[in-house]
Amino acid sequence: MKRQIPNIITCFNVFFGCVACVFALQGQFEVAGIAVLFAALCDFCDGMVARILDVVSSIGKELDSLADIVSFGVAPSMILFSFLQKILPSDLQWLSFFAFLIAMFSAVRLAKFNVDTRQTTSFIGLPTPANSLFWIFLVIEMNKQGITFSLPFIVILLFCEFVFCYLLIAEIPMFSLKFKSFSWTENKIRFLFLLISLLLILFLQLSAFPVIIGLYILMSIFQKEIAK
Repeated sequence: MKRQIPNIITCFNVFFGCVACVFALQGQFEVAGIAVLFAALCDFCDGMVARILDVVSSIGKELDSLADIVSFGVAPSMILFSFLQKILPSDLQWLSFFAFLIAMFSAVRLAKFNVDTRQTTSFIGLPTPANSLFWIFLVIEMNKQGITFSLPFIVILLFCEFVFCYLLIAEIPMFSLKFKSFSWTENKIRFLFLLISLLLILFLQLSAFPVIIGLYILMSIFQKEIAK
């Protein structure tokens, strides 16, 4: 039974991802976003519990990737798709299907992660949970602000999607939030990121997440300079 505890947590990751998809189709973007946050919590906890219980397995690794494609690939695609369906005029509804590029590139990202031995302590390319949180909470904020159809806006939005899809599979080092120790010297960039993120959440609440992910990308790109 002990060996199955991490896998049970991973299955709840799938559950919350599915819940997010349902609420996305209903246009309840905030509820969908909260469901993905719970999925992200499960994604964080399953690996940690597996290491604590010393029950790491190849099946668990594969199950984790399958769960992630639902919660951090399909769910954000469904949320963006539903939002675009809402604001696009009938003759441009076909553009909403570009939202599923997120799911496609997330699947490639996860496949690369599973076979890439360089990503044990850090990441190469944008992690799927980070990409997912960016798009979900960007949609929540746009919906909250009552954004309506504008062709320049749609062009910019789809361009941003293409950029983030590229970042998922790009050969760009990204730091992880896994702590081997709590020394300032070894974890300077992590502590700075978490501190700034906390302040942003306090001031901006859920609207902070797109900003936080943007900050994560920039800090990852310039992490060598920040580490100095």
